[in-house]
Amino acid sequence: MGDNKDFLLAIVLSVAVLVGWQFFVGGPQVEQQKAKQQQAQQKQAPKTPGATQVPTPGTSTVPTPGGAPQPGVSVSTPPAPGQSPTASRTKALKASQRLKIETPKLQGSINLKGARIDDLLLSDYRETVKPDSPNITLFSPSGAPNPYYAEYGWTSAPGTKIKLPNANTTWQAPGNAVLKPGSPVTLSYDNGEGFTFQRHITVDENYLFTITQSVKNTTDKAISLFPYALISRHGTPKTEDFFVLHEGLVGVHGKDGLTETDYDDIVEDKLATYKMTGGWAGIVDKYWGAVLIPNQTTPVTTRYSASKSNNLDLYQVDYLGGAVTIPANGEGKAQAQLFAGAKVVSVIDGYAEKYKILNFDLLIDWGWFYFITKPMFLLLDFFFKLVGNFGVAILLVTVLIKLVFFPLANKSYVSMSKMKKLQPEMVKMKERYGDDKVKQQQAMMELYKKEKVNPMSGCLPIAIQIPVFFALYKVLFGTIEMRHAPFFGWIQDLAAPDPTSIFNLFGLIPWDPPLFLMIGIWPLIMGISMFVQMRLNPTPTDAMQAQIFAWMPVFFTFLLATFPAGLVIYWAWNNILSIAQQWVIMSRQGVKVDLLGNIASSLPKFGKKPNE
Repeated sequence: MGDNKDFLLAIVLSVAVLVGWQFFVGGPQVEQQKAKQQQAQQKQAPKTPGATQVPTPGTSTVPTPGGAPQPGVSVSTPPAPGQSPTASRTKALKASQRLKIETPKLQGSINLKGARIDDLLLSDYRETVKPDSPNITLFSPSGAPNPYYAEYGWTSAPGTKIKLPNANTTWQAPGNAVLKPGSPVTLSYDNGEGFTFQRHITVDENYLFTITQSVKNTTDKAISLFPYALISRHGTPKTEDFFVLHEGLVGVHGKDGLTETDYDDIVEDKLATYKMTGGWAGIVDKYWGAVLIPNQTTPVTTRYSASKSNNLDLYQVDYLGGAVTIPANGEGKAQAQLFAGAKVVSVIDGYAEKYKILNFDLLIDWGWFYFITKPMFLLLDFFFKLVGNFGVAILLVTVLIKLVFFPLANKSYVSMSKMKKLQPEMVKMKERYGDDKVKQQQAMMELYKKEKVNPMSGCLPIAIQIPVFFALYKVLFGTIEMRHAPFFGWIQDLAAPDPTSIFNLFGLIPWDPPLFLMIGIWPLIMGISMFVQMRLNPTPTDAMQAQIFAWMPVFFTFLLATFPAGLVIYWAWNNILSIAQQWVIMSRQGVKVDLLGNIASSLPKFGKKPNE
């Protein structure tokens, strides 16, 4: 092996999984997938407002596991008079009576027909960084494009004859009531057969609804009903389609732990069922989520399912609770919660702790390296609260990491400085032994042993960055706190790539380059800093390795240009700190540092070997 082969391998491995997939597969696939999804959504507009499976009284012999919808039972909400089968969202909202939702974080309404929570906008989040950009839409009603909603209700045991409320039931609400934090509302429905159904709904200042369903029985016979809850989503949403982030159906099912199911997987499998006590289940996007949270001490059966209506994929997460007995002239209740909003770390963690929701923090996709990724976020968040800028927080965390690994890196740089000092002798050995690689390696190993140099120590500065790189990438790519978080100047979103490009002279030319030519200012800084740092390292004696090293900064500049700006800023700043540290160590070791004098000789040369 060449003297720098291990060092080269460490660099390549540190980003191979991420950048290789992103550059050669992920990027083109994402663009193709987005185009296909747009075409599919245009072609697959439902001819009805969206047939969502809901329970129907007396249609099954036993409650179905996972149970809200019964297999093969589909109830469509007919369009209102004068309303097109797929109306605009505004028209769909006006088609029925509604109860207004008004909180610091949410605005929307509950449809009194079916008592669905089907209209939610996120007040704090917009589609783009522009202040007049539309708010993020989370839930939309049946009849609008891309319906997405939550529903609660009851289903009956076999042989039970009772008129249950369903998707077409109109509920009664207090006059002029508005659902606010501290101002709950109670919806009611009298079936005319001696049973009154009530739904008491509260909402907190963030994104958590608490739904208490009750049934009052004024007859002389007891009955048993089964509470259910469901989240239904019509149509496949646009996703990032990137392997480091899950978007789709997700849940924690008691001791079975976390389950992540992609949209295409559930379409293929049709159905997945889990029995659990404690946990949750829902549908998540990159930054938002809708999650059913049953009572954590009550056994339920959860189901993920997919079906088709008018060539449109319908996705549903639901659960069925155990039997609740409503005694004669008595009352029965079932309570559950619904999370519908932004996946803010502090909010999610707060709910997990306050309500003892099993592993609710896993609603945020921390990945396999949870033990590194989440502490990395908490550290960044700590510095953000001190300085008020996540970009500056990244710089401070980088300095802190350098200090933690300073002794290890210091030892490595000392060894590399010694190798740099031995470079002339290694060149002579190559000339002396020519093409005899075995003798050449033996001689170099003797030299390393004599001078007490470890050639593998050069891997350490890169190797110790690997977990930090992955953790920071995960934080920048997946946490909502980084979304639209500005740095300074032109960087208004640390989670997005640098928007500038050298190929349009950083905006002076009115032309938008293609994605692979978006080489911004920060990627250029990163590439230059990487080039300078590599000039401080020993030059490989192997011609092929030398060529690879010479071209590597150019390759990485193009490769990382499409990555989040925050990650590129981290990499560039880390390189600059490493250059300063290595420069000082080399000077102390008596190694001459003449970067400017060697830059021209180190530039890639076509058709020539490095030592010519």
